[in-house]
Amino acid sequence: MSNEIREKVELSKKAFKSIISISEKDKNKYLLSLSDRLVKAKKYILLENEKDVKYARENGIKESLIDRLLLTEERIHSMAVSIQEIVALPDPIGEVIEGWRRPNGLYIEKIRTPIGVIAIIYEARPNVTIDSLALSFKAGNVVILKGGSLAINSNIALVKIAKDVAADVGVSPDIVNLIESTRREDIIPLLKMNDLIDLVIPRGGHGLIRTVVENSSIPVIQTGVGNCHIFVDKTADLERAVDVVINAKTQRPGTCNAVEKLLVHKDIAQEFLPNVISALKRHHVEVRGDKIVQGIVPDVVPANEEDWETEYLDLIIGIKVVEGVDEAIEHITRYGTKHSESILTNSYENAEKFIHSI
Repeated sequence: MSNEIREKVELSKKAFKSIISISEKDKNKYLLSLSDRLVKAKKYILLENEKDVKYARENGIKESLIDRLLLTEERIHSMAVSIQEIVALPDPIGEVIEGWRRPNGLYIEKIRTPIGVIAIIYEARPNVTIDSLALSFKAGNVVILKGGSLAINSNIALVKIAKDVAADVGVSPDIVNLIESTRREDIIPLLKMNDLIDLVIPRGGHGLIRTVVENSSIPVIQTGVGNCHIFVDKTADLERAVDVVINAKTQRPGTCNAVEKLLVHKDIAQEFLPNVISALKRHHVEVRGDKIVQGIVPDVVPANEEDWETEYLDLIIGIKVVEGVDEAIEHITRYGTKHSESILTNSYENAEKFIHSI
C-alpha cells in the first residue's frame, strides 16, 4: 500500500511542476468549471453519498456525525457557491508583501509563492474534499487528500469529478489525488514523504491531530479541536441567551464550532438555568452540570473533569456556574481549544476584557 501511495504523491509532485506558472485566468477557469460540474453531477454525488450514509447508520454511527457526512442538493449547491466565492478572491501569487533597499543598493522583496504539494488529512466530511482542493489550487498548490473511511464513496465521486474537469480544461488531473485506503495507519507512510510533500494539514479531532503531529517529518499546520464555550454574564438578555445557546448547540452539533460548554454567572444561575436546561432538554440535549447546577436543577447528569476537556460533537452540553468574567476566562484558558469562544453580556467592560483575554 505504501508504494501505491508514493506513486500517487509522485504524480502530484509532477502536477505541481506543470502548474507552477499557471495564470489566474486558467485557475479561475478550472474552478468555475468545477463549480458548474458539481451541480450538474448532483445525482451521481448523492447516490454515492447515500452508500456512505447507509453504511454509517448500519454500523451505529451517531446522528451528529452522520449529519457531517450527509450531502443534500442544498449542500452541494453550497459547495459550488463556495468555489465561486474563492474565484472572486484576489490571486495571492506574486503579491509583493513588502520591499526595501539595502544601503549597498540591493532591493529586496517578499513575494507570495505557492507552497507546493499539500497533504490534507480529514475525517468524514465530504465538503472538505472540495474546499481543500479549491483553496489550495487558487493559491497555486496541488493536494493529496486522505478523507475519513466513512466518506470513501463520496470522496471518490468528488475527486473523479474534479479530475474529469481538470482534463477537460487542459490542467493535469493530478492536481488532486485521493488516498483511497480506509485504514488510518496508512497515513503514516504519507507523513514520512518529506521529499515529495511540502506541508501537512490535519482537519479533525484530537486523536487525528495528535497522530499527525507525532508521526510527521513534514511541517504541519494544526487546526483546532472545537471545545467551544459560551459565557452568559449577569447583564445578558436572558431570553435571547436561551435562543443563542439552543442554536449554538443544536443546529449542527457535529461541527467543530458547536458550543460544548456553557458557563453561567452565579448571580443569574437561579433564574437562567431552569429555563435554558428545559429548552435544551426539549431539543433532546443531555445536560451535564457541576454541583451548583445540580443543586438548582437536580435531574442533570453530574459533570466530571473529563467533561470539561471533551469535544462531544453530539447533543450533549456541560454547564458550570462561575463567579464572573474572570473565572470564565480562567476556565476557558485551561480547557478551551482556541477555536470559538463567546460572551453574552451588556457590559462593554466585560466584553472587552473577555475578547482581549481569550
